This record gives sequence, structure tokens and C-alpha cells, in this order.
Amino acid sequence: MRRTPARRPTMKDIARRAGVSESAVSFALNGRPGVSEVTRARVRRVAEQLGWQPSTAARALSGEGAATVGLVLARPARTLGVESFFLQLVSGVQEALAVRRLGLLFQLVEDVDAECAVHRRWWAERRVDGLLVVDPRADDPRPALLDGLGLPAVVIGALDGSDGPGVPDAAGVFTGPGVPGVPGVSGVPAGPYAPGAHGDEGAPGPPHGVISNLWADDTGAMTSIVGHLHELGHHRITHIAGLPELAHTRRRMACLRAEAARRGLPDVTSVTTDYSDAQGAEATRRLLTGERPPTALVYDNDVMAVAGLAVAAERGVPVPDRLSIVAWDDSVLCRSTHPALTSLTRDTVAFGRQAAELLTALLDGAPPRRVQAPTPHLARRESTGRAPA
Repeated sequence: MRRTPARRPTMKDIARRAGVSESAVSFALNGRPGVSEVTRARVRRVAEQLGWQPSTAARALSGEGAATVGLVLARPARTLGVESFFLQLVSGVQEALAVRRLGLLFQLVEDVDAECAVHRRWWAERRVDGLLVVDPRADDPRPALLDGLGLPAVVIGALDGSDGPGVPDAAGVFTGPGVPGVPGVSGVPAGPYAPGAHGDEGAPGPPHGVISNLWADDTGAMTSIVGHLHELGHHRITHIAGLPELAHTRRRMACLRAEAARRGLPDVTSVTTDYSDAQGAEATRRLLTGERPPTALVYDNDVMAVAGLAVAAERGVPVPDRLSIVAWDDSVLCRSTHPALTSLTRDTVAFGRQAAELLTALLDGAPPRRVQAPTPHLARRESTGRAPA
């Protein structure tokens, strides 16, 4: 027998049960003057008994907000299913939003232009009260767009206002206009968002009126990796990086080359990928079959690092005796392999929670802020060892 779906309680139901008019119910539930405190309390008690919840659409039309924040991700869909970083980030975001009874609207798109189109549509339709924005890019159009729309947002990741250190060539190898004495690296000039331009938490905020910025020090993290590998005697280091258009990818590549030059390491390169295990594995195969294979590989996420470890085993290259491996992101994958992978680690759930709390502060009328999260630290495990003689 087919069951009739339960009917949602309405303001009319509340009015009938409480013995007041529908307008009195509206005043009471929306915190407006026009009813006594006794009536307001009675209406709210009845609403709770009936399980009434405000309509998101009605709230948006009345100008009271959608009770929802948005997150649009312009990444290849195939890279998300196994990558732990975004799952942990969203878990932290959801923790903070649940406290405020806010929903999260998520959409996956093919590129940043499509993302901007979604932002415009959500704003026009009043679908969201604010946005979380990830993967800052060089010459990123999103901050100015959101500022022009007046849509509060938190950009997760440092924005530097620079063009970044060049682009990869057709083979995916990083090239650029060059810093004097450092082939293949461009400088990252200090801009309004440059790390250190505003300092840590409490420093002046970003120059956009409705946008806060939460960032971690990518250059400091890369410096710790290079330092560790240098201590172990590695001179041939390759960074298997992520998407080349992302600002953090460019900063990591620039820092790697600058640190290599400072430490006198002549044979250091970066290769870009789409973050997938397939491209991480393919890059590893290509490097290990070259004339002068690297003695250390640094991967921009855990998935590629695990894929690279499998390729090394496939080719009979022992880790860490002949090849050291470092993963940028830590996860259960890194801790479950044999050998366990040396990784940069941080509390990604807390990072997501902090981003959402910055956004809810904006929604409450707080001014935008620029906040530095703790720098990821290097967890040294069995996948890194002395460079082979």
C-alpha cells in the first residue's frame, strides 16, 4: 500500500495550534516587534512541538539569507575520489557549519571560468550567504568578482598577486624567466597577499571588503623538505607537482629551486601533473628510466606518492636505499604503506573548521581578516634515507 508523504507543518498550522494570527506567528518566529514576549514564547514552543523549520527559499526571498554557504571546486573529478585532503577539509567545514545550522552547497566544475559563472548564478538566485574559495591562482579573477557582488567569502590558500614562476613546457617540466643565478625560476614579488605582507592573525586584512584569507606557509614547508633531503646527501631531487595554474604549486616550485640554489644542489627539477595517481605514476616511470634518475622524489599529494612507491617496487628500485620519497599531504595511506612515507602533516580538519569560522564571522558582520594557519611539519618516516653513493 502506497503511503502518503508526511506534510510539512506551516505557519498556518502553528497559528491554529497557538490560537494567534499568521502575522503574529511571522513576527514571533522572525524576531520582529509586534507581539508580546508571552505570545512569542508560546509560538516558538508550538513551532518546536510541530517540528517546523523555516523555508530556505522563503528566507532568501525575504532577504534573511539562505542559511547555506557554497563551495565550488574546479578540479578534475577523477582526482577527488581518493584524495584525503578535501575530504578532511570538508569534514572540518561541516563541523563548524553544523554548530550554526548552516548547510553546504557543493559543485564540481571544469575550470575557473565555470566556477565564476556558478558564483554569479548563486548570487543572483540568493542560493548562498557566503562562499569558501579554494585553489587560488595567479591573476585570480574570483576575489574581485566576489567583492563586486558583495558576497562574503574566505579564500583558503595564500594569494600573492604575482604571476608566479613561469609555466611548464609541453613535457610538463617547469620553466620560467628566471631569478638571477637560479635557472628556471622566477621571483614571487611581494604583493598585497604575499606571505608576510600582512603578517599573522590580527594583522591588516586583505584589500577586498568582503573577503578573508586563510593560508599556510607553502615556502616554509618546502624548505623543511629540501633541508631534510639535503641532510641525507641528496643532490638529484624531483618535485612531482600538481596543477601548474595554482598559486601554491608555483610557490612550491619556486621555493624548491631557490632552496636548491642556496644549498648548491644543481640537479633539481619540477614536473606538473593533475594530482591523479595515474599521472603521478607515469611521471615516476619517466623519471626512473632517465639517464640520471633522481635519488629523491617529492609528491604534491599522498595519492601520487603511494602510486610512485608502487612504481619503484615494480621497477625493482628499493625505497629508501636507492630512492627516497616524500609526500606533501599526510594520510592513512602514507602511514599504511611499507615503508611508511615521510610526509608533511597538519590538522586538515581543524584547517577546514577555521575557514568556516572565518566565514561565519564575516556573515555576522566582522571585518575581513588575513590569518596564517600553522605551517605543516615534516613527519620523518621510513621512506627517506641516505642518498646512494
